[in-house]
Parts: sequence; structure tokens; C-alpha cells
Amino acid sequence: MPDEAFPVSPGFAERRRWVLRGAAKVVSVPGLILCTAHVGFADLAQQAGLTAAQAVFMVAAIWALPGMVVLLGAVLSGAGLLAAAFAVALSSVRLTPMVVALVPELRGMRTSRLTLYLLAHFVAVTSWVIAMETLRGVPRELRTSYYLGLGAILILTNMVVVAIVFAVAAALPPIVAAGLFLLTPMYFLTSLWGSAREQATHVAMVLGLVLGPLLHLVVPGFDLLGAGLIGGGLAYAAHLWKDRPA
Repeated sequence: MPDEAFPVSPGFAERRRWVLRGAAKVVSVPGLILCTAHVGFADLAQQAGLTAAQAVFMVAAIWALPGMVVLLGAVLSGAGLLAAAFAVALSSVRLTPMVVALVPELRGMRTSRLTLYLLAHFVAVTSWVIAMETLRGVPRELRTSYYLGLGAILILTNMVVVAIVFAVAAALPPIVAAGLFLLTPMYFLTSLWGSAREQATHVAMVLGLVLGPLLHLVVPGFDLLGAGLIGGGLAYAAHLWKDRPA
């Protein structure tokens, strides 16, 4: 069965085969949408005055697209280095539950902590959704190899996309770049809804969609944070109430 551990450590050829299988998952609807979103990001980065090398480095170092957009916003607003770093770190906190959910699926009997730490860098919504949908069909001792192929090729592909867009950005109408960029949040929303395992997740998403615009009218600078804290807190409270002992 796929979830069983190998009696002996898998060999190089077996690991390479599963790395390639993970890499092949990049050629998918989620992977295509992420690439189109990076087209919009590259155009935004060029307008912010970044060089192609800086934008490509951001993809490799930050990876998660919202974190890169937050950093661009900090650059455009003239924020200092510490403020920009704090803003990016705060935006990346949302990935912590994804890492917590993914690591037990990746860990095998012989998996080192260092391997898991390195693979955690590849965690973003697209790679997480694909992994959570497909890992159960991968032998446990080969799941790190599979996720390495998936995460590494996703990053490398989008680094290439950003570099190409910088080379041909003059031919890309701004309205097209903006439209491609907006595909990502739409995909994130539908993917997270479909991959949710608890009803509380759906409740939190609905509350966030409702509270976000309302809080923007009251506290524009803290609308997303407030919607997440309030919506997530209420959904978690409802989950605890539902599962309370009779």
C-alpha cells in the first residue's frame, strides 16, 4: 500500500523517479494559474523599480506570492528594512498551520528534521494543496522526494516566468497583467474551500469574506488582520461548541 514504509531505505533511482513525479505535478491547472499570477507580479515589481535579478531572487527567497506583494508594498511606501521584514514575516504566519498539517504527511521512519526544515521553505498554498491531495498515493519513505520535486520545480518555473516577463514587459498591457494577477486569490479561495477537512474552515472563510469589507470601512489598515482574527476565532469557538461533550 502507498502509505506503508519501505522495509529498506529507497535507492537513488527510486527517489529520482518520485522527484520527477512530483515535478510533473507542476503541469496542472494550479501550476498554470500560479504562473499567470507571477506574470502579474513581475509587472508589478518592474513598476516598483526592481531589477529582474531582484524580482527573481524574491521568488526564490520568499516564494509565497502574498509575501512578495507585501514586500513590494513596503518598498513603494518607503518603509524601513525592519518594518518591511516584519510585514513579510507577519504575512507568512498564515503558512504555519499548513506546515503543521503537512509535516506529519511527509515524515517517514528515517526522515531527518533537517530535511523537513528545508522542505518547509517550499510550503505555499499551491504546493500545499497539490501535496495534500496526492501524498496519500505516495509511499511514505518517498514523500519527501516527491515534495522536493513538486516544490523545487514550482519555484524554478516561476523564477523563469518572472525573468521572461521582465524581458518582454513592454508588450504586456497593464490591464492584462492585473487580470492575470487576480487569478491567484480566486484560485486560493476555491482550492482552500475544496480541500477543507473541517466545517469550521468553511465558516471561517465565509466570515472573513463578510468581515473584510466591513472592517475596511472602519479600520482600513487592519482589515485583513482583523477579519482573520475575528472570523477564525469565531469559527474555532463554533467548532469547540459543536464538539463539546453532551
